[in-house]
Amino acid sequence: MPKAYAGQVSHDLSNATPPVAAQKPHRREHHGDVFVDHYEWLREKESPEVIAHLTAENAYAEARMAHLDGLRDRIVDEIKGRTLETDMSIPVREGDWWYYGRSVEGLQYGIQCRVPAVPIDPANPTDPAAWTPPPPLDDPAQPREGEQIVIDGNVEAEGHDFFSIGSLDVSDDGRWLLFAIDTEGDERYTLRIRDLSTGENLPDEITETAAGAFFSPDGQFVFYSTVDESWRPDTVWRHRVGTERADDVAVFHEPDDGFWVGAGRTRSGRYLVIEAASSITSETHVLDATTPEGTFEVVWPRRDGVEYDLEHARLNGDDVWLVTHNDGAPDFQIVAVPVDAPHATPVTLVPHEPGRRVEGIDAFERFLVLDYRADGLPRTAVAPLEPTTELVELTWPGSAWVELTAPIEGDKLVSIGARGNPEWSQPLLRFGYASFTEPSTVASLDVARVREGAAAMTVLKQQPVLGDYRSSDYAERREWAVAADGTRVPISLVWKKGLVGSLDGVEGAQPSAVHLYGYGSYESSIDPGFSIPRLSLLDRGVVFAIAHVRGGGELGRAWYENGKTLAKTNTFTDFVAVAQHLVDTGVTAPDRLVAEGGSAGGLLMGAVANLAPQLFAGILADVPFVDPLTSILMPELPLTVIEWDEWGNPLDDPEVYAYMKGYAPYENVTEQTYPRILAVTSLNDTRVLYVEPAKWVARLREVGADALLRCEMEAGHGGVSGRYSAWKQRAIELAWLLDVLGLGD
Repeated sequence: MPKAYAGQVSHDLSNATPPVAAQKPHRREHHGDVFVDHYEWLREKESPEVIAHLTAENAYAEARMAHLDGLRDRIVDEIKGRTLETDMSIPVREGDWWYYGRSVEGLQYGIQCRVPAVPIDPANPTDPAAWTPPPPLDDPAQPREGEQIVIDGNVEAEGHDFFSIGSLDVSDDGRWLLFAIDTEGDERYTLRIRDLSTGENLPDEITETAAGAFFSPDGQFVFYSTVDESWRPDTVWRHRVGTERADDVAVFHEPDDGFWVGAGRTRSGRYLVIEAASSITSETHVLDATTPEGTFEVVWPRRDGVEYDLEHARLNGDDVWLVTHNDGAPDFQIVAVPVDAPHATPVTLVPHEPGRRVEGIDAFERFLVLDYRADGLPRTAVAPLEPTTELVELTWPGSAWVELTAPIEGDKLVSIGARGNPEWSQPLLRFGYASFTEPSTVASLDVARVREGAAAMTVLKQQPVLGDYRSSDYAERREWAVAADGTRVPISLVWKKGLVGSLDGVEGAQPSAVHLYGYGSYESSIDPGFSIPRLSLLDRGVVFAIAHVRGGGELGRAWYENGKTLAKTNTFTDFVAVAQHLVDTGVTAPDRLVAEGGSAGGLLMGAVANLAPQLFAGILADVPFVDPLTSILMPELPLTVIEWDEWGNPLDDPEVYAYMKGYAPYENVTEQTYPRILAVTSLNDTRVLYVEPAKWVARLREVGADALLRCEMEAGHGGVSGRYSAWKQRAIELAWLLDVLGLGD
């Protein structure tokens, strides 16, 4: 048995021999510091030796987890047994059509469809009947009357091990379909145009594009983005439908390696928009959509540290830009400026309020929708443009917000937000409600009646959960850990009642098994949401917990700023504080606690494995960013320069270099007892290269750690494609997690 092993083993290891990666010294020297990397050779993706090593790692992981095959199958069966495999989404109106998706039992991918919509009466454009989606079908296996298949992912995926759609747009007249497909997992897409009246593709074919292509309103042009040699989206192109790619025109190029570009249309259809942005600075260029061959003009020139985005609206008969920005407003505010005079004195619509993080505003012809964050949870408010613009916060009947001051046991941790609202003139707002214990629900709001509360809402659909699931069987609450510097760190908890005495208030209850998740980067927030696969843990008595650590966005911009660059280690120590809190309060014990994080959350996993291995029985690291210093020192790698705003620039700044070297998981593996570790990666991942977890696992094995590596050979950053493949992949991870927790049987 490895000398640096912690956790439980319920199977025989005698016939499973881990691969041993060859050591080939590679010297890295910066700022007078020399690091000898013995496993950098694993970066050679095309090397037969590297492929052989990854294949051996997969074989070893499979052998080590072979005893879990039955459990994996049971988990997949549980997921399938709770999922309505043949189903339809709620139709969304765009132009003269209702668009929706269908899933069919046995098929991996969705089928995008449409049916004709009742024409809008010009004399009564707000008639709810014209905007109310068709009712659900009794048999979702049957197509709707008049249904036309827009694109069938199963047909497009034939012959490919991986399949993903990156762009999907229909011209305003409903004639053309624009779609982009990735069959490698590297997020490089081939763009095509299809005539929906015939189902035939046009000769137009554009390779190596980024996601996010779209038609001009007249349908004559396509705007798309391409990437530079480091895979940074840097150029926006205009393509005339039916012409050769060689004739395409570059309408915008971003030369700064720290910025990426994206493009789109305003909901009103009046303007085309190009945004160039880094992690801390942005700049927007616009063009009247009636002149798609014109020149894009900048709205506000970029200023370092100022972020903003635009939304076109009509207020009091005038065309204005609604600008969400952080200039002198760390948690952002919203102002209005005239479209034809963007440098005029702005009118403040939503003032800055410390602790209330304004995330953006959506404009419609007759109302505005504000998304913001307060008390650690997302919120949405609606403002009808007549007769007043007073904001009315959306709430869900029976829900309660959890305040910052103290945990409120029994209250639901909920998130509410607008979704699926493409039409400028629609009078109804589609929004969703989510919690940890209730399946996701989608409702429609008659905005003209918003002040009537629940009376103005119509529930359209709740995520079906088959079997005997009852939300009342589960509980959720928020607790708070205290970090070493006194910062209070929120924790979300969800569990099944009757199986977790430590949270059900049973006196003298034994510590429970806990699955603790964390991320903590890029101001990304982990909000309440329902998960069918998670039920396979909850129903076995596992508590699911989220550590809302600094570096995320749950508690405003300051929460993010205090967990990035030279404050990054707060993310790691916050997570350790949460784990310690759960142990100290008797919720769990170190031998009953498994941590999980992916991508930048995988960096968190690697860091806490070094910082506090004694607190965890196991660590699941998905596409983990565990060799950050090596990657950030290589500007030629995909997206590296863009990342300097998040992590710092160790290439030029010795302080940043020393700081990152102090926490980089791979470089700080030491002779200590580690928990069991499972690292999951993908060969074609362009965001976190497979080489990082491969090197990390090899180094962990040097010190005797029980570490496994699974590398998907036909996938990208998001893992395998197809819902059944994704269920199987997740079942492998959950089975390993349950095994570590002693619940594998």
